[in-house]
Amino acid sequence: MNDQENRMNVFSMRMIRGVGVWAAIWLSMTAATAQTATAKMVSAANTFLSTLSEKQRQSVLYSFGDEQQRARWSNLPTGFVPRGGISLKEMTPAQRSAAMALVASALSPKGLEKVEEIMEGDEVLKKNEANNAGRGNNGPPPGGGGPPPGNGANRPPRGGGLSGDMFGKDLYYISILGKPSEKDPWMLQFGGHHLALNITIAGERGVLTPTLTGAQPALYTIGGKTVRPLGQESDKALALLNALDDSERKQAILSYQLADLVLGPGQDGKTIVPEGLKASAMNDLQRAMLLDVIAEWAGIIHESAATARMAELKADINETWFSWSGPTTAAPGKNITAYYRIQGPHLVIEYAPQTLGGDPGLHVHTMYRDPTNDYGRGLVKQ
Repeated sequence: MNDQENRMNVFSMRMIRGVGVWAAIWLSMTAATAQTATAKMVSAANTFLSTLSEKQRQSVLYSFGDEQQRARWSNLPTGFVPRGGISLKEMTPAQRSAAMALVASALSPKGLEKVEEIMEGDEVLKKNEANNAGRGNNGPPPGGGGPPPGNGANRPPRGGGLSGDMFGKDLYYISILGKPSEKDPWMLQFGGHHLALNITIAGERGVLTPTLTGAQPALYTIGGKTVRPLGQESDKALALLNALDDSERKQAILSYQLADLVLGPGQDGKTIVPEGLKASAMNDLQRAMLLDVIAEWAGIIHESAATARMAELKADINETWFSWSGPTTAAPGKNITAYYRIQGPHLVIEYAPQTLGGDPGLHVHTMYRDPTNDYGRGLVKQ
């Protein structure tokens, strides 16, 4: 064999080895890309749990069948309604990072951004309350949502003063019901003031209901940027209302006022009669706009679960209702001050500005439910 042949053989071997290396890298990247959303969540959950002490793990973990913990969520500050699990405040920086990585694994990028804006808003509220306290204006936290007005079961006690930390982005709690698994059902809970994520995972299917998203202030400025955590929920619904003709608006707009959530915290299992304008009476553009409003809640969860959920809700669209209660205008860049509801066979969405003091557009509660599958009950039965 001459020198040229030797050089060719060496070159060929190097090429084969090079191709092999790149093939291995490509296969590795493909495997990572192909990892399911559930597998990512399980990995993130186990990573988070591994950072905790034994005592902390005992505080975070509950049985999957723990109905008391499952329903332990609220829009109120944690000082009024204690949550299960442990708070970000109780964690080390590494533990907080792992906890938020777990939350992020369950959500879409847009959903995570919404959650972070709600939490940042609570930090703004904390600073505002501290300033008010410094001026001697110390009183009970702003009114909470929940049952219809008059019940008061989910409002702060009358006359109560602030005691300890009530607000802030470190007062959000995380808990896990069941063992994180790619096959067996389990549940992730994350929430605090104006936030309650109840995410049930069963195999490759994920359920985000019931989930509460709220904001106070619902419009604030940070770093020179104006933030509206629930701004799209406001703007898209108003755009839909404005897209209706006079006859359709008369059907959609209710003859009475609603000041708070009807199916909020503590109202599991309760039902309400659909009212307003039925989507079967809308045109194609209006129905598309309605689905776009719905997607603001359905799209909080990670993409694969959100896609399946939107397909279900699109199939239901002609049996879905849209109703409105309150003012029908809003200034550009501001939030509406009206209540609205979207209700279908597998859906109830409520948007409820709070009327107790101040601008209702700056204090908003919203609720997202599936009456057939809250906490994944319908899913687990399958």
